[in-house]
Amino acid sequence: QVQLVESGGGLVQAGGSLRLSCVASGRTFSSYAMGWFRQAPGKEREFVAALNRSGRGTVYADAVKGRFTISRDNAKNTAYLQMNSLKPEDTAVYYCAAKESIAVITTRRYDYWGQGTQVTVSS
Repeated sequence: QVQLVESGGGLVQAGGSLRLSCVASGRTFSSYAMGWFRQAPGKEREFVAALNRSGRGTVYADAVKGRFTISRDNAKNTAYLQMNSLKPEDTAVYYCAAKESIAVITTRRYDYWGQGTQVTVSS
């Protein structure tokens, strides 16, 4: 089992930045592909960004490309999502996810999910 705990959410003005963290515990973090998803009220959970277990392969949703950066520190068992130039439409609960895989996974077929952290962007 892998436990994932997100942090770093909050309220920020449009144009601001936040960095989300996802700390993993339980098994070898470096074996896991990681992803970030978000869910706004009344909407389905959607893909935001993903990276493979080495951290050298990344994929981003078009809506965040150029503004968000996903990364990981395997020594700290932590994945990050740096969010810059935030917009009100980025408001959502953000979830990190993990799956033992060598691939970059952009669908919701992850095995483990965190509890989510709220990000609110005011206009």
